[in-house]
Amino acid sequence: MISKSTIDQVYETARVEEVIGDFVSLKKSGSNFKGLSPFTDERTPSFMVSPVKQIWKDFSSGKGGNVVAFLMEHEHFTYPEAIKYLAKKYQIEIEETEQTDEQKEQANERESLYLVSEFAQEYYQNILWDTEPGKAVGLSYFKERGFTEETIRHFGLGYGLDEWDAFTTHALEKGYQLDYLEKTGLTIVKDDPRNPGIKRKFDRFKGRVLFPIHSLSGRVLGFGGRILGNDKKAAKYLNSPESEIYHKSKVLYGIYYAKQAIAKEDNCYLVEGYTDVIQMYQRGIHNVVASSGTALTPDQIRIINRLTRNITVLFDGDAAGVRASLRGVDLILEQGMNVRICTFPEGEDPDSFAKNNAYEDVLAYLEEHAKDFIQFKTSLLAEEAANDPIKKADTIRDIVNSISKIPDRIKREIYVQQCAAMMNISEEVLFNTLAQISRKENTEAKKQERQQQKAFEVVREHPKEAKVDVQFELERKIIEILLLYGKEQQQFEDLVLKENEEGELVLEPEQVEAKVYEKIYLDLQEDEIELTHDQFKIIYYKLMESLNEKDDFQLSAFLNDLDQELVNNISSILMEEEKYNLHNWERKDIYPKEKSGTIAQLVSETILTLRCYLIKKRIYSLQQNTEEESEDNNEVLEEIVNYLQLNKLLNNKLNRVLS
Repeated sequence: MISKSTIDQVYETARVEEVIGDFVSLKKSGSNFKGLSPFTDERTPSFMVSPVKQIWKDFSSGKGGNVVAFLMEHEHFTYPEAIKYLAKKYQIEIEETEQTDEQKEQANERESLYLVSEFAQEYYQNILWDTEPGKAVGLSYFKERGFTEETIRHFGLGYGLDEWDAFTTHALEKGYQLDYLEKTGLTIVKDDPRNPGIKRKFDRFKGRVLFPIHSLSGRVLGFGGRILGNDKKAAKYLNSPESEIYHKSKVLYGIYYAKQAIAKEDNCYLVEGYTDVIQMYQRGIHNVVASSGTALTPDQIRIINRLTRNITVLFDGDAAGVRASLRGVDLILEQGMNVRICTFPEGEDPDSFAKNNAYEDVLAYLEEHAKDFIQFKTSLLAEEAANDPIKKADTIRDIVNSISKIPDRIKREIYVQQCAAMMNISEEVLFNTLAQISRKENTEAKKQERQQQKAFEVVREHPKEAKVDVQFELERKIIEILLLYGKEQQQFEDLVLKENEEGELVLEPEQVEAKVYEKIYLDLQEDEIELTHDQFKIIYYKLMESLNEKDDFQLSAFLNDLDQELVNNISSILMEEEKYNLHNWERKDIYPKEKSGTIAQLVSETILTLRCYLIKKRIYSLQQNTEEESEDNNEVLEEIVNYLQLNKLLNNKLNRVLS
C-alpha cells in the first residue's frame, strides 16, 4: 500500500507530456501536443496532450484522463503500478504501508505474471554474475560476443544453470506459485509416466544465456534464450511461450531502451536479433529494435509508428533472407511510413559490423548505403530477372504492388516514375497496372477514412428546434471553468437588478470578492438554475463537494476518484476545443467570452449568457401559451414584456463588456 504523501508527490512532479512522450511521438500544436492514437490504428493524429491542464484526450477512441489514467489504459497497469512507475521515473522514494495476506491474495493474475517474470530476470542476472558456472559459461559467452560489463548489466542479461529445475526450485522456495511459473512458461510441468498423479517440473531455459524482453514501460514480459551446449536436438534460440502478458507479435526487442532515441532521431533501425540490437546500442546507435526473429507484424510496426514515421531496415548479406524479409516492407508501407533499406557486406550482419567498426564509420555506412525501398527492391529484383522477359514482367508487377500499398498519392506517383526509369518501361503502363491493383484497396481506405472521420466528430443531443444545443455548450463551459479555475480568488462585478426613479428596471454593478466555485454556485442557486444534462449534473456536484472540502484542489487527484466514464467526459470537456468549435452564436444573441479575458469576466459572462439563453427559452414558451385564447393572456403578455426588458439589460451588459 503506497502512502498518500508519496501519491501526492507523484502527482505534483509527473508531467503528462513527458510520460506520454515515452510511448507516443508528440508534436507541438499551439499550447498542446498531438500525435497518433496509441489505442487505434489511425493515420491522422487525433491524440491530444495538454501540458497546462495535465490531461490527455484520444478523440479516436474516446479515452482520456490524467497521466495515471494513460498508464493504466496503455500499459494495463493497476493504480499502484502506475504510481510506482511514475515514482521510479521521477526518482521519488516510495513510502509503503504493510500489505495484509488478504491484500496479497487479491493481486490479479496479470500482476502475478509480471512479478514472476521480474523475479526470474533478477535470478538469472544474479546467476550470471554471482556463480562460478554463470561467470565461466554465460558471462564468458557475452564477453566473447564483444559486450562490455556495462552493456550486459544495462540489458539485464542472464544465465540459466544447466540443471533440470534449479530456477523452479528456488522460485518455489521463495513463495512463488507453480501455476504462475507455468503460465509464464518459465517452468514446464509434465505428468511423470512412471508415477501417475505426480508432476515433473523442468526449467524451460536450462543451460541458456538469457535476454529479457521488456514492454515499452520497462516491465519484463518474457525471455529469449540461446543454448550454449552441443545438443543438436535443442533449438538454438527459444522464446517464452505466449501468455497473458507476452504476445510475440506485439513486442519489439529493445523498444524500452530505444524509444527516446527513436523519437529524438526521428528514425528507427530495425534488425533481426537480440545481439544485433545490443551491439548497435553499445556502439552508440540507440534507436534500434529487433523483431526477435519473427516475421514483422502490423502490431510491431504500429509501435514504431507512434514514435517515428521513418524506418531503416538493416539486412545482412544473405540474399535469400533479404528476399523473404521484403514482405515486411510492404506492411510498413501500408502504415504510410517511409522505408529505407541497408544491406551489409557479404558475411556481415549488424552485430558483426557494429562490433568491428567505429561509431562514426557505422553511422557513415548506414547513411551512405541506406536506399529508398523502391531503389533497393527494383535493383534486387531486376538483377534476379536478368534478361528473362517473363521474370521481368513479374518483377515489375511485384514492385507496383508494393507501390500500391502507399497511402500517399504523391509518393505513389513519384515511385511509379522512378520505377519506370529504372525498369525501362512507360509510366502509362505502370499507372494502369497500379490502378487495377489499387482500386479495391483505395475504396476500402476511403471507407475507413470516412468512418474514422465520423468517429472524430463530437456527438450532441441536439434539440429538434436548433442545430446547436446552446445550453449543452454553456453547461459544458461552466464545468470547464470549475475544473480549471474553481479555487481561484477573484474580484467579481455582480449585477443587481433595481428599479430607478422613473420606475425602470436597471442593472447596477456591485464589487464582490469570492472564489470562482462560490460565485458560480451562488449565481446558479439565486436564479434556481439546474444543470439539465445528466453527466454535467453529476460532475458539477462532485466538483462542488471536492472544491469545498479540499484546500488544495488538484485535477489529477480529482480524476482518480471518479469512474472511467466520468474521466472520459471530463477530458472531452477540457480538450474539446481542439476538435470542435462553435459557430454563429452571435446570430442567436449569444456572446461567449474567449479565454483571453480575465477569469472573472469569463465566469460572469458565461453565467450571464446562460441567463440570457434561459430567458429566451422562457419567452418562447410564454409566446406559445398566448397563441391559445385564455383569460390569463394579459398576465402572460406582461410577463413576456418583463423578460424582454431583462433580456435587453443582460445583453447590453454582455455587449458592453465584450466591446
